[in-house]
Amino acid sequence: MSVHINHHTTALVLQGGGALGAYQAGVYAALHEAGVAPEWVAGISIGAINAAIIAGNAPENRIERLNAFWQKVSSHLILPSAASDGPVRSMFNETAAMFAALSGVPGFFSPRMPPATLQAPGTMAAISYYDTAPLRETLLELVDFERINAGETRLSVGAVNVTSGNFIYFDNRERTIQPEHIMASGALPPGFPPVVIDGEPYWDGGLVSNTPLQYVLDAQPTGGIEIYQVDLFPARGPMPQTLFDVAQREKDIRFSSRTRLNTDMATRMKKLREAAIRLTDKLPAEVLEDPDLRFITDHLNRGSIAIMHLINRAALAQSQSKDYEFSRQTVNEHWAAGHTDTLRSLASPGWKNRSRHPRGGVFTFDLADEPRGHSHGA
Repeated sequence: MSVHINHHTTALVLQGGGALGAYQAGVYAALHEAGVAPEWVAGISIGAINAAIIAGNAPENRIERLNAFWQKVSSHLILPSAASDGPVRSMFNETAAMFAALSGVPGFFSPRMPPATLQAPGTMAAISYYDTAPLRETLLELVDFERINAGETRLSVGAVNVTSGNFIYFDNRERTIQPEHIMASGALPPGFPPVVIDGEPYWDGGLVSNTPLQYVLDAQPTGGIEIYQVDLFPARGPMPQTLFDVAQREKDIRFSSRTRLNTDMATRMKKLREAAIRLTDKLPAEVLEDPDLRFITDHLNRGSIAIMHLINRAALAQSQSKDYEFSRQTVNEHWAAGHTDTLRSLASPGWKNRSRHPRGGVFTFDLADEPRGHSHGA
């Protein structure tokens, strides 16, 4: 159940995407430098981990803690590639991903010994290739859960119930958040085991939706909302040329956020709300007291929605294994790309002029659409 917000809110929305999540850390670093302070951070999978680090630390410590996480998970492969792109870099990235798959990632997950196929049926070890106990220790080290549960920054992370298939958000406005809630949001099968919370097993929320954007939009902020939506998989892409390209393109499409769909839906809903507001102004006073009409008018929303859409489009010799390629060089490049894209977007005239759009409208901005941006008025 979403909680309605009664003032202009700044939200950071983080998609799932494994090693690509370093891009999100770079985005936050740029926002922090620009003085943008999210009051609400929502995430799925790796986005939930980044979100927990942000919400679970004082603003002056967040970048340091994000950096500590990304340096830890990339600490097995710190030597750089001999080339920045081309076949040599592709081979380096594939080797790095294979190394992570075989040996695990420090502070994140480790391979099961013996492997899952030799474990006792019905155990967590029998239904997952890796043990995520290292992630719990990392979260306890880098995240202050007392701060999260004090509610200074709203935190929402999505997961799916394994047995019912129901999608759920663990929100610090509604429950006490523990490391298990963050781990559940990132428990992508069959790699990671489900996480049991209150007797129920949960998997990665990306199985249902790889972005929390709709959850944030459904909150219907009365005073308006400004959203920084960070996607790790681009929905747009070229026609594949090889089977390897097919695997990457399929993954990009499957996990991209469909932000355009969400924002188009938000635009239609705002048009309906504005029409309802105009209609109520034409009704006689005695009708305005009707309980059904009061129910409708209580949910009308005059707030505007502005969305900056940040997408990790950098090539970096990527392939279908890019979400588990944790080499230090690639992690640093993702961070730098997120930082650069955000600073460019914040400085763009399209974003700076967002306040000129009609009150109650929906404005979306994507740097790839420069020079004019992409906007809707509702």
